[in-house]
Amino acid sequence: MSRHGDISSSEDTVGVCVFQYPMPRLHTNEEVMANAKKICDIVKGTKIGLPGMDLIVFPEYSTMGIMYDRQEMFDTACAIPGPLTDMFGEACKEAGVWGVFSLTGEQHEEHPKKNPYNTLVLINDQGEIVQKYRKLLPWTPIEGWTPGNLGTIVTEGPKGMKISMIICDDGNYPEIWRNCAMYGAELVIRPQGYMYPAKDQQVQVSKTMAWCNQVYVAVANASGFDGVYTYFGHSAIVGCDGRTLGECGTEDNGIQYAQLSISQIRDSRKNDQSQNQLFKLLHRGYTGVYANGDGSKGVAECPFEFYKTWVNNPLLAQEMVEKITRKTIGVSCCPVAGIPQPSEEEHEEQDIAELAHELNLQ
Repeated sequence: MSRHGDISSSEDTVGVCVFQYPMPRLHTNEEVMANAKKICDIVKGTKIGLPGMDLIVFPEYSTMGIMYDRQEMFDTACAIPGPLTDMFGEACKEAGVWGVFSLTGEQHEEHPKKNPYNTLVLINDQGEIVQKYRKLLPWTPIEGWTPGNLGTIVTEGPKGMKISMIICDDGNYPEIWRNCAMYGAELVIRPQGYMYPAKDQQVQVSKTMAWCNQVYVAVANASGFDGVYTYFGHSAIVGCDGRTLGECGTEDNGIQYAQLSISQIRDSRKNDQSQNQLFKLLHRGYTGVYANGDGSKGVAECPFEFYKTWVNNPLLAQEMVEKITRKTIGVSCCPVAGIPQPSEEEHEEQDIAELAHELNLQ
């Protein structure tokens, strides 16, 4: 079974550590490389203290920090593979562990004409990059990363556990969790650079998505204050039943460690019934369908019209959303640097749309 509190792991369990690294404030490539050296030392030192550790996860932005200066962001953007991933690979190989590391950012294919990607790498215990994930849903309007173009990926990790990675704000969208799970992910890793005031919501969403998708979740969040934001920590490891195995507080350099059972999650997905969300979604109402003599598989067809529209006509789906939200990326009541404010004409059009919506509700 999965468990928490020991320093070991077995053939059936993957020893997972989430490391709550304080958010750095860096400006140059030299500072980034020096910080990466600290992370490498943590990988090797933590393995000594946790001999059963198979995988260590670091928060979003832990390598480079947030570059609030646009030129610094471009100057420090890296290539993958490159010197940073080589350094992390050497540390993983020396320690004999897998690691997840944040690179903010990765150079765009048209660097420096276009903004970098917000990227994670999963490196195995031989020092090889085995998965690269680019954040699909940057935290707009603040983050200016180019949206990821690699989709979600499932990789066979330590001891054969199947792993997907997502980043921070990605986790607020149920679709990404379900996509990972439906392609076989057993552990979803969610590095975060999440700040107050959204602590309660972010702790809750990872637990809820673990439950809804029958997946383990490993959340590594930042801590501390970088001069702009205060990061709430609460890095955690969550069981596939949505219950927390271990959770940090707000401390810098906190860790949580748990042993995640491979056989347990596979048994759950195979034999659980009333709460087997993955099976039931694609075998909808099988009890009644069987009783009606209409087969033994339930209904497989997607019942959600919005998703059909999104796949077949994404611009129409965008229009549907704009009818219940807004048509412009900026809002006049709270301007954000780098985002255009709505024109007077657009503002008036939005007011009319809101009034019409209110009248339709009466």
